[in-house]
Amino acid sequence: MPVHVRIPTPLRSITKGNAEVQAKGHTVEGLVEDLERQFPGLKERLMDESGELRRFINIYVNEEDIRFLEAKKTALKDGDQVSIVPAIAGGG
Repeated sequence: MPVHVRIPTPLRSITKGNAEVQAKGHTVEGLVEDLERQFPGLKERLMDESGELRRFINIYVNEEDIRFLEAKKTALKDGDQVSIVPAIAGGG
């Protein structure tokens, strides 16, 4: 069940410079596990010690923010596009 995952520039050092990789998983959580298997060190950048998504990481499935879906339990299917987007802090 391949899913296309867009990797942001700050994490590409972990994915050997790749901007897009393929991974498998029935849910976002499973996808993160497969990404970790392929690219050790990636999971700790995405999830905290309790297994929750880090506050400053947004994940989109087909341009839908998973925080408004089922978070890490969001279901995935063949051909889905997953984007990992680091939050940009603003000042003012």
